[in-house]
Amino acid sequence: MKNPVGFLFSKEETETHLPNRELLSYAAGLAGQNISYSFISGRLTYFYENHVMSAERASLVGKLMTATHAWDAVNDVIIGAYVDGRRHKPYQKLRPYLLYLPPVIGLFGALMFVNVGGSDLFKLVYLGLCYFFWDFFYSFQDVGLWGLIALASPRSEERSRVAQWVSIGAGAGSALGGAFPMIWEILKNSLGIRERTIFTVFAFVFGMGGELISMRAHKFRERVDSPAQKQENPLKALTVVRHNPTLLLVSFARFLKEIYPRINTMYFFQSEYRSARAKLLRGGSAEMLFGLVSGIPGAASQFFANKLIAVLGTKKRLLLISQGSVIVFRGLGYLVGKTKGLRYNTAAGFIVMSAILSVCSIPGSMMDIAHRSLLSDSIDETELKTGLRTEGVAFSMQNFTSKITSGVSTLIQNYFLYTVLRYVAYDDENYIAMQGETFYKWQFPLFMLGPIVGAVLYIVVIAFVRDDPGRRGEVEAALKERREKQEFAENDPDLGRI
Repeated sequence: MKNPVGFLFSKEETETHLPNRELLSYAAGLAGQNISYSFISGRLTYFYENHVMSAERASLVGKLMTATHAWDAVNDVIIGAYVDGRRHKPYQKLRPYLLYLPPVIGLFGALMFVNVGGSDLFKLVYLGLCYFFWDFFYSFQDVGLWGLIALASPRSEERSRVAQWVSIGAGAGSALGGAFPMIWEILKNSLGIRERTIFTVFAFVFGMGGELISMRAHKFRERVDSPAQKQENPLKALTVVRHNPTLLLVSFARFLKEIYPRINTMYFFQSEYRSARAKLLRGGSAEMLFGLVSGIPGAASQFFANKLIAVLGTKKRLLLISQGSVIVFRGLGYLVGKTKGLRYNTAAGFIVMSAILSVCSIPGSMMDIAHRSLLSDSIDETELKTGLRTEGVAFSMQNFTSKITSGVSTLIQNYFLYTVLRYVAYDDENYIAMQGETFYKWQFPLFMLGPIVGAVLYIVVIAFVRDDPGRRGEVEAALKERREKQEFAENDPDLGRI
């Protein structure tokens, strides 16, 4: 029987098998990045609305974050094009960004949670500047981390294996970052530490600490060299996007999936479970417990994602099933949660709601693996058509989609919170208990049924994606032949002059 620890740290490498030690370092790097990102992105708006800005100016934070997300999106694509066109050493296209930038990113992320005092305008300017520099450097790191999948191997099967492991790492990082609500609850209620202090301390623990862990990804080597290693015009890389329909369709589908009526889950759990009899079901503890119960089956299923894709035949079928399950199980969850004796904000209802949503989390947790594998395959297809590899643009387009989506969803969330639910920000630790009837009436329908709208839109678009295993084999064989000819020509000066 193999030693499981030795297996994980194995250096063994063959033409069809990457060393597990490198895969583990890569996955750890993604875990670190997601510890940092999940804390900063998930808590920043809440921190400023309730602990930095005055009550009458709190709504401006959501508007500022919407504006920054719009800049983020444009910034990511520009950086992706720059990375694709930049002159680099062989097999060193992305790795340098993974070693030198994380400490800088972590520092700016932590500084955003320091209340510098002064007027509301000064606080917004400070937030905007810190966010600008945090996001600028983060974009380089993000392109490097995710673009590395496409450079991991010339073989689609190995890239799918890499995508699976780094997705597991990213999920583990998000889960660790998701432990914050329970920590927050304990520190606040049991030890009496102020919320503002807790947020600032953990901005350094999670925000900075996570980025330092992310440096492990630098240990993973690039195994596909890019034809763009000689200086290229960044605009050329941008124009190549039109030759990648898979990238465009997946990006559009991901955008539509998040465009639905919504409420910040933090507000939902802080309000609906603030006075539960069981301490484990109060506020932040309920949020974390819900994440664990509903998310663990999905997280565990990631280990079997590629086997399920093999059974289904294509990655596209997995994506369609995942969103079909959202429609079915969220609809069921809403009906059960409104049933007498199983109401969602009771202990029994909480357990049933978590269990129901855990079912649809199983295929849902595999979506990122399928997306990243499809995009890596599409980069090969694009190289065959154009002669250029576009890891930078392809994965920055995913960041572009995420940032635009985040900006629009923040705007939607802000609208429903302040206009539909009529939330009022009070300068008081008990602000949640001071909300009106409308706030409580519509929270659960938004929380449970809202994502169904996005799932329907996603299915309509993803149905047009082409996912043909036979075509992938043809592309890989053609690229292998082309690269062998190019390498032979470069090593034979006489042939190069013909």
